Amino acid sequence: MQNQNVIYTTTNFSGTPRELLDPNLLAKDGTIALSGLDVTNDARLMAYGLATAGSDWQQWKVRDVETGKDRQDLLDWVKFSNASWKKDGSGFFYSRYDKPENKLRSQVYNHKLFFHQLGTPQSRDKLIYERPDQKEWLFNAEVTDDGRYLVVTVRRGTDPKNRIFYKNLVDPNSKVVELLDKADAEYNFIDNEGPVFVFRTNLDAPLGRIVSIDTSKPLPPKVDDLVPESRDKLEAVSSVGERFVAVYLKDAHSAVKLFNRDGSADGEIALPGLGTAAGFTGKRGDRETFFSFTSFTTPTEIFRYDFDKRESELLFKPAVKFNPDDYTTEQAFYQSADGTRVPIFISYKKGMKRDGQTPTYLYGYGGFDISSTPSFAPANLVWMEMGGIYAVANLRGGGEYGEKWHEAGMLHTKQNVFDDFIAAAQYLIDNRFTSTSKLAIGGSSNGGLLVGACMTQRPDLFGATLPNVGVMDMLRFQKFTIGWAWTSDYGTADKPDDFAYLYAYSPLHHIAKGCCYPATLITTADHDDRVVPAHSFKFAATLQAAQSCDKPTTKIIEETADRWAFLVKELGMKVSK
Repeated sequence: MQNQNVIYTTTNFSGTPRELLDPNLLAKDGTIALSGLDVTNDARLMAYGLATAGSDWQQWKVRDVETGKDRQDLLDWVKFSNASWKKDGSGFFYSRYDKPENKLRSQVYNHKLFFHQLGTPQSRDKLIYERPDQKEWLFNAEVTDDGRYLVVTVRRGTDPKNRIFYKNLVDPNSKVVELLDKADAEYNFIDNEGPVFVFRTNLDAPLGRIVSIDTSKPLPPKVDDLVPESRDKLEAVSSVGERFVAVYLKDAHSAVKLFNRDGSADGEIALPGLGTAAGFTGKRGDRETFFSFTSFTTPTEIFRYDFDKRESELLFKPAVKFNPDDYTTEQAFYQSADGTRVPIFISYKKGMKRDGQTPTYLYGYGGFDISSTPSFAPANLVWMEMGGIYAVANLRGGGEYGEKWHEAGMLHTKQNVFDDFIAAAQYLIDNRFTSTSKLAIGGSSNGGLLVGACMTQRPDLFGATLPNVGVMDMLRFQKFTIGWAWTSDYGTADKPDDFAYLYAYSPLHHIAKGCCYPATLITTADHDDRVVPAHSFKFAATLQAAQSCDKPTTKIIEETADRWAFLVKELGMKVSK
């Protein structure tokens, strides 16, 4: 077992792949992770980012693919950035901050877009774009497939609504053009045909559509429909095989459709089952593409799709010692407090009895337009192998049903997310999957907030809770590191209009002294510079001080046995038999 994924390279799939980068060799404890990569057009060089101990800060290097050795290039203070090579391989574009006073606690502002010339020190990198008047803007740049343009996506924190700027790379004296400057919708660049740019957007289409903009025409831009909005959420689009490959979410699981360049329908790519498909990368003229497929009971598999044959071929399948046919996933729908229909995935080992006695782990997230789709994790398999149920609720605030679904669980409507999760727990109990004493809830980051809010609102409903790196102090989260970036979803207590509703659900501020809360395991990370550990520390201390439960005799005996066993071991006592 390895702590980190290893990068391999191969010239064909019948040969033996060669190891190119093993992050496991960079730290004995496995805490250095690959955080991003981009390969030159000729596949000779690879720029890659490394993150240490879970920090968002990245250090970027350049590796020679043939020799497997790093060049002298070294870039620091990179955060929330990709890398994109120029087509001639002379260097790449990336974004970074100035060096902070304290990299784990200081607030970070003023993202800047640079070009790094291969073989030169970072101090000589060319500044491409900055906006001192907009300190919260974040920049990510992408070189178009034809190499003619640099497309700059401009975001403010975690707000899905973004701006699109671009620069003509053919003209060295060209300025950055503010093409879409209103941040009135989400825009994701797909491809270009000369000056005509193609985007996936939810402008006037909450579920998403594909549009084109002719940049040679005067501003403001005219947006033309290519593929109109459908009944399902348009999650991602790529340009490969002279087509658009569109991944839709149909009730939170993937469906893949093909469209010609003019937007006309061109069939579908069949998937192995109810799960999540991703990838479909490549160049526009390629005759093949590659994608991954996973589900709650299927480890991630890699497929090759042949556009000429219209067939998918399984390339890689992990060797996991279990039989997927022994497990099943069902999708159900339940009603939330206001009558909203919410989906839930329920996975378990076949043969389970619906007697309300099955230990169940209910997971949720519900925020930032992020969709919770089927995925495989060995830890969840172990839970199901032991006889447990693993359930995932698709809460409002996420992106499963487009922007309206997201907006229904953000800012002043955030309570809907907690209502959805509480209703999911009640559904599992009412339908005899489990019972209160057998039900645990868990989530991380925004999902940790979810757990904290639900356990303080309904401590009677759960047998155990596991909030991980949760945002627990909703009155001060914006004052640390990148917390200000979340105000698009949460609001901020600095504004009187937001204070009341934030205080109404802030987990830290709703721990009631003398209340009996479920058994709770709070986890955080000492190098977490996103959700700082103070959230979890304060929540744990306040919960400990407030907790008041009558303990069963068996629990008192177990705790006493644990205390004496610890002292016997540590103090070297002899136990008579």
